[in-house]
Amino acid sequence: MNTKERVHVLTLGCSKNVVDSERLMKQISANNFKLTDDPNNADTLIINTCGFIEAAKQESINTILDAVEMKKKGGLKKIIVSGCLSERYKKELINDIPEVDVYFGTENYEGIVNELGGELKKELLGERIITTPSHTAYLKISEGCDNPCSFCSIPLIRGAHKSKTIEELVSEAEFLARNNTKELVIIGQDTTDYGKDIYGKRVLADLLNRLSRIDGIEWIRLMYAYPSHFPDDLIDVIANNPKVCKYIDMPLQHISDDVLKSMRRGITARRTKELINKLRERIPGLVLRTTLITGYPNETEKDFEELCDFIKEFKFERLGVFTFSVEERTSSFILGDPVSEETKESRKAALMNIQKDISAGTNSNLIDTTVKVLVDRIEGEYYIGRTYRDAPEVDGEVLIALKDGEAEIGSFTDAVVYDYDEYDLYAKFS
Repeated sequence: MNTKERVHVLTLGCSKNVVDSERLMKQISANNFKLTDDPNNADTLIINTCGFIEAAKQESINTILDAVEMKKKGGLKKIIVSGCLSERYKKELINDIPEVDVYFGTENYEGIVNELGGELKKELLGERIITTPSHTAYLKISEGCDNPCSFCSIPLIRGAHKSKTIEELVSEAEFLARNNTKELVIIGQDTTDYGKDIYGKRVLADLLNRLSRIDGIEWIRLMYAYPSHFPDDLIDVIANNPKVCKYIDMPLQHISDDVLKSMRRGITARRTKELINKLRERIPGLVLRTTLITGYPNETEKDFEELCDFIKEFKFERLGVFTFSVEERTSSFILGDPVSEETKESRKAALMNIQKDISAGTNSNLIDTTVKVLVDRIEGEYYIGRTYRDAPEVDGEVLIALKDGEAEIGSFTDAVVYDYDEYDLYAKFS
């Protein structure tokens, strides 16, 4: 084995891909290859692709083509492509971009390591090389999805829902805690389905309680919670367990009954609103994040107006909007793409303009309050951190001037909010 072989792992797409790459990097390192942060300094480039929507697919393809050019110029010896795009379009990619040395699908750690000339270290499968700031790490609790959403290609790529055992996840979280992780961000294609395949029922509440007993873990944050089967016992855990952040990321996608039915979301507008009200009543201080899709094929102007009114009424603390992307082999493919890109972008902008005012209003209520901040990094003249109200990468941040005092990266500090903008807070050490 060449102990000087330099390998760069380039990750595209979502946080689930980040975890896959981190697990792979641990295996690469354990086989005495040298991981490098610079693709220009690598002998082998591994591209972990995304194939979820058209924009992500195009980004992955462009990245592969850029790598091919690097290889032609002598900058690389080998290109390995893995991940969602490769899982979904392997035959097409082999035909269209044959300059890539080998294509793998998702989670094929053994195949990739063997291709490099190493062997899978099974005893290390629960370990990772963290690429996020070490105090914050994603914990992927399941793979795949059983929901039949008409617009989504994830089941085609990742297959049916498969949970990891509680014991496996506790062991992985303990490893993360030993390596300075203080915040666990719980992810999966559908986190609220956790456990049904191996325990015969949804046991996410039990998992969060077990994770909360781990020394060193102070925040546990829930992402990708599916609304149509939100477990009632989970509400109590979020409300009462001090380590579980009063924060839920729950993608709703739409509120019009006609659109929800066509999307095959398994929930109505009435049930959606009842769930939101129940969550807010039973979890004081709850921060709700959601994502929406606009420009779905059967979304009329009336449907869109209903969506706007819904946002204005329920005032989500955090919100993101995506435009509809046609995906082959999904059930919505037969509907075509009748809504123009111009209309999609216009509707997206309108929704985000509504949200800007809501977010600013929410932030204004925090003036002169003391907030607990997890310090992520230093940028320019500021410490940059987050409260329990903000997930990494997707939400707002707290800015504290360096001149106001000292804080350790990865530590918690109390700060008093004195100003705000549409998404971020400005604070001083308390």
